[in-house]
Amino acid sequence: MSSVPVQKIAVLGSTGSIGVSTLDVIARHPERFRIEVLTANTQVERLFEQCRQFQPTLAVMADEASATALKQKLEEAGLNTTVVAGIDALCASVSSGDVDVVMAAIVGAAGLKPTLAAVKAGKRVLIANKEPLVMAGDIFIAEARGSGALLLPIDSEHNAVLPSDFRTGNTPTGIRRVLLTCSGGPFRLRAAAELSSVTPDEACDHPNWSMGRKISVDSATLMNKGLELIEACWLFGIEPNKVEIVIHPQSVIHSMVEYLDGSVLAQLGNPDMRTPIAHALAWPERIDSGVDSLNLFDIARLDFESPDFERFPCLRLASEAFLAGGTAPAILNAANEVAVQAFLDEEIRFTQISEIIAATMAQCVPSDAIDLETILADDLRARDVATEIMQQPSTRVRGGLQ
Repeated sequence: MSSVPVQKIAVLGSTGSIGVSTLDVIARHPERFRIEVLTANTQVERLFEQCRQFQPTLAVMADEASATALKQKLEEAGLNTTVVAGIDALCASVSSGDVDVVMAAIVGAAGLKPTLAAVKAGKRVLIANKEPLVMAGDIFIAEARGSGALLLPIDSEHNAVLPSDFRTGNTPTGIRRVLLTCSGGPFRLRAAAELSSVTPDEACDHPNWSMGRKISVDSATLMNKGLELIEACWLFGIEPNKVEIVIHPQSVIHSMVEYLDGSVLAQLGNPDMRTPIAHALAWPERIDSGVDSLNLFDIARLDFESPDFERFPCLRLASEAFLAGGTAPAILNAANEVAVQAFLDEEIRFTQISEIIAATMAQCVPSDAIDLETILADDLRARDVATEIMQQPSTRVRGGLQ
């Protein structure tokens, strides 16, 4: 019998890709982990199946209608999971003394409040959504230090360089710089003149990773890597000039760390999110994730390129937002969410995503990020501005993409 105490887990966004991968890892280690809370937006059928398999104490839905539907299905199946709804219930569920670890995998700004609630409660928080540190990094780091919460990144790039002596927001010993890798997305070799006509399906067809549509578009624009740069600065307490973005098409090296003595350590692995999830769940230990062993002979070669900031302006915009400080990263994130959704709805072209973000940042003067209310107010303001820009006749694509 294992001497490791059973950890009670809450999975925020359990029906999404990260949530499903998390449950896969947990199912391999019933002696170490128990699912206490599962949450979803409105995906009643998928959450019902997860509840039937893992039998959590609590399930949380976004609205009362979805909660009622789930409750009925659970009662008909003879399951005793309690069902509640709404943001307040979500925050209460992760603050409970019955929860040890919180997987924060709700996409977008919607995950901000429950993730902060988990941090304030001093939990081990596995951050799979970028928005908390991008929008409110200063607040999250301060709260973690005050409560003793541990923020562990699920992004494979940050997770790859997670040192055994990691402490939230503290610079790891002896590091000269962190190198964050990215594949370059589906359009790395596409002619720049052709980018305006790419479709949402093409943008979501990532060459290496299976992800949700929003994050897939972020990967195609390299905004995903820009947001990760901001995350890295907050997580590891380092300046942007100590973070370098490296295009690495094979997605085998997830990140590298250069130390003061000149050595560079690289973390290699198959592109499967179960690896960083398992690492964060068991950190600083290692457990089986279900991921196949890496075959270096099949890979044969590893390539590296510098990113083109003109070709991928979102990377530059993210750097500018972090340097501007205050609520500028929240404004950047809000404009990006609006623009990406408009592109997915075929209302704007791919190349207009960065244009809308840049125009929104130019119109919205950032405030001091003194509290969550101020950040959310500027988030809302930026969404309104981005929507107005997007709806201008010169911006919108009438009749869909051609």
